Amino acid sequence: MILAAGFGTRLFPLTIDRTKPAIPFLGKPLVGYVAEYIAKFGIRDIVVNLHHQPQSVIEALGDGSSFGVNIQYTVEQPDILGTAGALDFARDHLKDDTFVLVNGKIITDIDISKAIAAHKRSGAIATMVLKENHKREKFTVVECEDGCVSRFGPHATPVTEEELRDFEHIPIPLMFTGIHIVEPALLDLIPRGQYSDTVTHIYIPYIKDGGKIGAYVAQGNWYELSTIPRYLDISLAMMDGFNVHFGKNCTLGGSAGLKDSVLWDDVTVGDGAVLYRTIIADGVRIEPGEHFENAAIVRADMLRNCDEIPEKALKGYVQGENYIVPLN
Repeated sequence: MILAAGFGTRLFPLTIDRTKPAIPFLGKPLVGYVAEYIAKFGIRDIVVNLHHQPQSVIEALGDGSSFGVNIQYTVEQPDILGTAGALDFARDHLKDDTFVLVNGKIITDIDISKAIAAHKRSGAIATMVLKENHKREKFTVVECEDGCVSRFGPHATPVTEEELRDFEHIPIPLMFTGIHIVEPALLDLIPRGQYSDTVTHIYIPYIKDGGKIGAYVAQGNWYELSTIPRYLDISLAMMDGFNVHFGKNCTLGGSAGLKDSVLWDDVTVGDGAVLYRTIIADGVRIEPGEHFENAAIVRADMLRNCDEIPEKALKGYVQGENYIVPLN
């Protein structure tokens, strides 16, 4: 099951007309990478949960055949049900066998087959796939004991290079990758028809009652695209030596200068315009001579499609026909 029901408020305004998993990433919808990733391990039958702007995900994935999978959808209406509530809503699809649960906003090459094997050996009702948080990014610390999750701590605390040199004993915190291996028996722990979070409402009480949630520490690349700066940085890191990505039907004027930027579809860049570390969304026109850096840009008329700007969104301003969001 792929979780794709979120609102994507921290990615606004890139998510004005689509939900987070449906945003394009280097020419493919983000959730498409997740579907292809799962398919590599022989898992072909996938359930995708929907809530916010559900049609954007359906248009991105279709029946799944383009990504090597068979997709069925569940639509949570009128309310979003959370990561555990999503399983309740999809229990008829999941009740007969061990299943993999994956967040729809990640890109990774972690070996799921090894995680499944470790899960089967553990006898746990569910296993969380973890990774060492070497950069101590702001993710919840997951503490483990004897191959099982024992506690969920606060967010990781950044450590300077000097501190690492002075205190070599500082442990590397573990973080959750958004990948679970789950037994159908877990469905019996999920309340019917109400919002519930897998970690907060299911795993934590289950552990306190003596239950076993497995912990598999994986190796491999892992990226989570939940903010606009992360989206841009990860795009640049995955461009294979290029520093600009062009979507379909982009037009570039003479003497325009582009570096470290991502252009979606139908973008026009006028003569002499300069773009550095920018994300340009569908249909945007950059006027001749304009200069932008460290920004995400969408058409200003897109704002008419939303009732309000989300509280967690970066603040922007209208300039001409565009809405500009500074990233720093």
